[in-house]
Amino acid sequence: MTETLHIVGAGMAGSEAAWQAVSMGVPVVLHEMRPHVATFAHRTGNFAEMVCSNSFRSDDDERNAVGLLHWEMRAAGGIVLQSAERHRLPAGGALAVDRDPFSEWITAQLRAHPLVTVSEAEVTELPSEGQWIIATGPLTSGALADSIRAATGAESLAFFDAIAPIVYADTIDMSVAWRQSRYDKGETEEERTAYINCPMDRGQYEAFIDAMLAADKTVFHEGETAGYFDGCLPVEVMAERGRETLRFGPMKPVGLTNPHQPDRKPYAVVQLRRDNALGTLYNIVGFQTKMKYGAQTSVFRIIPGLQDASFARLGGIHRNTFINSPTLLDGRMRLKSRPNIRFAGQITGVEGYVESASMGLLAGRMAAAEILGRDLPAPPRETAMGALVAHITGDADARTFQPMNVNFGLFPPIEARGGRRGRKDRYKAYTDRAKEAFGQWLAGQG
Repeated sequence: MTETLHIVGAGMAGSEAAWQAVSMGVPVVLHEMRPHVATFAHRTGNFAEMVCSNSFRSDDDERNAVGLLHWEMRAAGGIVLQSAERHRLPAGGALAVDRDPFSEWITAQLRAHPLVTVSEAEVTELPSEGQWIIATGPLTSGALADSIRAATGAESLAFFDAIAPIVYADTIDMSVAWRQSRYDKGETEEERTAYINCPMDRGQYEAFIDAMLAADKTVFHEGETAGYFDGCLPVEVMAERGRETLRFGPMKPVGLTNPHQPDRKPYAVVQLRRDNALGTLYNIVGFQTKMKYGAQTSVFRIIPGLQDASFARLGGIHRNTFINSPTLLDGRMRLKSRPNIRFAGQITGVEGYVESASMGLLAGRMAAAEILGRDLPAPPRETAMGALVAHITGDADARTFQPMNVNFGLFPPIEARGGRRGRKDRYKAYTDRAKEAFGQWLAGQG
């Protein structure tokens, strides 16, 4: 009888790991404590629940590193990308999904699989026997986190992750706002109008910044520090770094024309992205926040077009823990001191839904291969998955290790041929090379 693989956590990484393992014929026990043990950010007990944005970011697999990662996960039969395709929403070149049906479909597929057993008991200690994957993500329960710290002999690192608010679409004033994707990006009219834009003149922008800076914020508990990940900064923290920071970030006014005032260029623009298939919910792009709930309502209603907005969900903030993977994990994602245990997902120090799921995909395949008596190496470093796993298992400087999104800076450089490449040509060269290498890696597994 084939040995069972135990996976703790049914988020993006755990769900993907389970799917890959059972697809290879290895039985899985998927341990998920929700909804019996709640977390700050989750609303349901569904697997692969999206707790922040509903976007997997760019789907361009020729000139974007995260789009390449999408391509690799599709090629490997990933369940996360299968569900994303089924529940895709218009997003102007990005891969955004209807979050509830997305997670419900993954939950249904795994619960119905004959090789999957779901355990709803909380796992509080790292096991000493059996093959395990720890994919508990940034909201690892306190007891298990303590066990991880005891086993690794080091304190887990931590930063704070913030959640953006969601607005009911019918409360947005469309006599002020308009629908348009930046630079009209997209192949269909739905894609080209996937975002709602709220314009600000300079006076409105300055008043908005003042209100945000003065608003009541969440107070950290004693002993906690605010070491934010730069890719998910609370909006008010960006404002604190300089009054113009937001105008060069999520509120940049480029690539947009206000049809209500076509001759006047906005000083800044707040974008909202569709959050469900019905188009009834929109999230405020890049507006993760640690403002208190009452302050959020008053501050966000300063935004032109949102003066009468109703919120389906306000923003929030939570602690996000991850291990110092470069010192703790080997090249097969195993804990060096206890090689029966692998780690996967955001707890390893990757950042983002797709990055987390891709590390689950690799951990699931590697663990299943080991159970089946085979050794599965990581994909080549020229691939998106290979670059990520190399970063967390040795390439990164352990002294300054921080969460990382996939990006071409993690890839081996492309050799210059015939002079300096333009950026688009270089990115295409990266993705062409990666696709060939990833295809060969998949073919080598039979």
